[in-house]
Amino acid sequence: MTERWPKLDFEADRPVIESLHAYLQVVGKLPTRALPWCNHSWHVALRVVPRGFRSYPVFFPGGEAEIMVDCLSSAVAVETSSGFADGFEITGQSVARFHEQLAALLSLAGVDTDISGAPNEVEEAIPFAKDRRERAWDEALLSRIHRAFSDVNRVFETFRTGFVGKSSPSHLFWGSFDLAVTRFSGREAPLHPGGFPNLSDAVTREAYSHEVASAGFWLGGGGVDEAAFYAYGYPTPDGLADSPIEPDAAYWHGDLGEFVLPYAALRESADPEAALLRFLESSYAAVAKGAAWERAMLEIPRGGFGEPYDVAARRDG
Repeated sequence: MTERWPKLDFEADRPVIESLHAYLQVVGKLPTRALPWCNHSWHVALRVVPRGFRSYPVFFPGGEAEIMVDCLSSAVAVETSSGFADGFEITGQSVARFHEQLAALLSLAGVDTDISGAPNEVEEAIPFAKDRRERAWDEALLSRIHRAFSDVNRVFETFRTGFVGKSSPSHLFWGSFDLAVTRFSGREAPLHPGGFPNLSDAVTREAYSHEVASAGFWLGGGGVDEAAFYAYGYPTPDGLADSPIEPDAAYWHGDLGEFVLPYAALRESADPEAALLRFLESSYAAVAKGAAWERAMLEIPRGGFGEPYDVAARRDG
């Protein structure tokens, strides 16, 4: 059994992380094309589940289907409402071969959605069918990566319970390869400038159509060469960089325009879950205060197990 909050080493793990990211890009094409567009692209994201990363159920003439990347068995599985269940192993095959196998598996399941194309939000967007480079793979590392995402997901979902306004699920975006949770003020935001590599500006602008306070976790890259948590607001409130942030290991990253908390520092803390919640709460508070959100209308106590929010007590109080 993999320990909770396992050790991650971006520089050492990078080849396998890049392989996993590339495979998830292929998987992500199915919900992108087989589901109606949901606000802020939420339908394309993957959910962190006990065995891996799973798509939302997609629709096809025979019913519903879903893909799961099984991180415990190093495999891809497709299941449908008609009883189909099959898969193939992930062994470090090329992206082209992975694409061929997944397309064939979906066809066998009766899902005829085209999953061809190229990756999004990466600088080098080689079409799947042409990417025949050798890929590094390590099943033990895959399990550790999943364990880390699972631990983070648990805290993100706990954080979600303290907000009664619009909030995203905790979900994994395969384009940027980060787990994210986002709160909304309810107000429209300025038109986003876009500019993400190999991603339509229309997608970015719809995603940031309203004011957000967002937080997430990624395995490294993009200016932070280690696994880390991030938090930001869009639009960025004046003075956000000077706002107090917890825990002590968190800092403002000027180039990114975001708060950052290294995963390694969190892992070494006495209570990683409590430390992460402090980061999430303090970064959200900084954005909400700076942007003058109507916090009294949006915030509620974090939920307890089996205990619904006491609306009567709040109104009486």
